[in-house]
Amino acid sequence: MRSRKSLRAARFIAVFVVAGSMVSHAADDGTTKTEAQQPATNAGRNTPLRGGKTLTPRKQSNSRQDLELTRRIRQAIVKDSSLSTNAHNVRIITVNGVVTLRGPVANSEEKASVAAKAQDVAGVKTVDNQLEISSHSKEKQP
Repeated sequence: MRSRKSLRAARFIAVFVVAGSMVSHAADDGTTKTEAQQPATNAGRNTPLRGGKTLTPRKQSNSRQDLELTRRIRQAIVKDSSLSTNAHNVRIITVNGVVTLRGPVANSEEKASVAAKAQDVAGVKTVDNQLEISSHSKEKQP
């Protein structure tokens, strides 16, 4: 009987020791309190999209001509291996021959290069360059 109580007490203590060490390790993960409180989403950054005025990929025209322009622009961008992965993945929205570029790029040279590739595609009327220089880049937007 006494050994059962001792065994239960030992288990109880072991659970608290393990749980306590897990909490200790979780608190010592190298993040500051401010970093830990940051939301995991970028929903706040996307707030301007909610107004309905900003073009999103859902606004892409389904006309054969616009889809073909978008395809050729994407092809020209991806073909350039000097561009970053972010630049390869910019959003391209084409409506009636007007191309809107959105998303992050590494620097101002990439921003200009992607816009130039879009403008060089035959059939593009204008390019609305809304590309942003990534905050992870050392260069700031002009």
